Amino acid sequence: MNRLIPALVSTLALLTPTAFASAPITLTIASVAPKDSPWEALLAKFKEAVEKKSNGEIKVKLMVGGVLGDENETVTKAARGQIQAVGASTGAFASKVPELNLVELPFLFRTVEEADTILDEVLTEPMEALFKKRGLVFGFWNENGYRMFASREKPILKMADLAGMKMRTQENPVHIAMYKAFGASASPIPVTEVSQALATGNVDGFDQALLFMIAAGWHKAVKHVTLSEHIYQPAAIVFHRPWFEKLKPEYQKLLLEEGRALQKKGRKAVRGIQGELKDILSYEKISIHELSPAARKEFENASQAVYLTFRKQFGPEAARLLDLTQATLKKIRKE
Repeated sequence: MNRLIPALVSTLALLTPTAFASAPITLTIASVAPKDSPWEALLAKFKEAVEKKSNGEIKVKLMVGGVLGDENETVTKAARGQIQAVGASTGAFASKVPELNLVELPFLFRTVEEADTILDEVLTEPMEALFKKRGLVFGFWNENGYRMFASREKPILKMADLAGMKMRTQENPVHIAMYKAFGASASPIPVTEVSQALATGNVDGFDQALLFMIAAGWHKAVKHVTLSEHIYQPAAIVFHRPWFEKLKPEYQKLLLEEGRALQKKGRKAVRGIQGELKDILSYEKISIHELSPAARKEFENASQAVYLTFRKQFGPEAARLLDLTQATLKKIRKE
């Protein structure tokens, strides 16, 4: 036994504090955001800041381009703890947090400034509580932008133009109800399958933000884009709650603060290239159309049926948040 003591002492001497350091914390963030897009750039800045300020204790893995599945799949994986975080549209998160369907209501916001005020000053706090109830932690908002109509053959200039058209829609009940109210046939298709549906002619068109439709290449399958701005759709980065709550308090704070510090930069980056995106459409010989005031009013009137459906389908808290949102918008507009 005595012979073993010197060897044991020598071994222990080799075990520096580094040897006892815990393994880095892995933070995998999944997103369908295409590579080389502003979304990926924003997440890359988040990764850089988090890894630097945690002294490398948190290692961030960005899995973009839908490599871990479509939006609904990755949101479900985050809820189950199969991944630590997900960046997705609010339409996808609404599958877990139904009250978030509020943001998806057509013609809710007239300007991006209105949207920013409602998201930051009205909805962030209640959404934090609602996400926690569903096993998730709301991190921060990201930018997707206004959704526009795009069509393969005929332009969409008024509501009657949608009659009989089969439109790809996000797998979201508010989006489906919207197309029903507008007289179109809604075809819910995951993001990862849209290009094939367009190529085969299984759908006549879709609606999506300019940045995403161009980054994903969907615009190449259509002849017309209408700048309808019918849904302002943000995105968000959300964490798996049990994983998040096991982190040191200072790391929980780090993830939230670094993300929210990037909100304005993300919005500015996407909004700042809208002119360039329209130029790309024009270069690709895609006709760009505007809705007339009369056509916009017709769509807005038809949207009221979707608001009624929302109030009935998603419960009293959703209705309360809609009332609060509409009251705040009236003050902003001085109506």
